[in-house]
Amino acid sequence: MENKALKEKLKKQIIEYLNLIDVEPDDLQDDSPLFGPEGDLGLDSIDSVELLVLLEREYGLKITDPKEGRKVLEDINAMTDYIVTNAENY
Repeated sequence: MENKALKEKLKKQIIEYLNLIDVEPDDLQDDSPLFGPEGDLGLDSIDSVELLVLLEREYGLKITDPKEGRKVLEDINAMTDYIVTNAENY
């Protein structure tokens, strides 16, 4: 799967997993932080757990190291790069 297609799929999955009713995939910028007040979504630690569940269920990727998790969940680009590098299907 091409990175652009994977990013679009990932955006839809994030919206679904986090139940973001008023958010569309086009609202999410690839390089905008997902967490904190400066991010598109301003997610919190509970949301990070949901995103880690998404990565495990959808891509078979289990992240147990909190430092690695923070890097992977930084933005859409980081999540996509991690999936492409580590998931068997990509």
